[in-house]
Amino acid sequence: MKKELFAELLASVREGGAVLKGRRGPARRTREEAPDVREIREAFGLSQTRFAALMGISVATLRNWEQGRRQPEGSARVLLQVVAKHPEAVLDTVGAGSAARRP
Repeated sequence: MKKELFAELLASVREGGAVLKGRRGPARRTREEAPDVREIREAFGLSQTRFAALMGISVATLRNWEQGRRQPEGSARVLLQVVAKHPEAVLDTVGAGSAARRP
C-alpha cells in the first residue's frame, strides 16, 4: 500500500475513533424522514387490518407505527416508500389490484 493511502486510511480510523468516543462530531449526518404510514394507508382507503395484510405485518405493528411508538425499519421502510411512490407495483405483486382504491 502506498504511504499516502495508508496515511489517509490511518487518519480516517483516528477520526472515527474520536467520533465514537464523543471527542468530535461526525463530518456529516444523514437523516431519512420516516414515512407517514397512516397517510399512505389512508390514501388507499384501507382499514388497518387490510393494509397490514397487504404489507404482510401484524395490525399491532401497524398501529405502533401509526401512533409513533415505533418506526418502520429496514425492508419495511423501503416497502412503504415503494407503496407511496409506486402503489401499482405493490398491488400487482401481492394480487390486491382490486382490493384497494389507488391514490
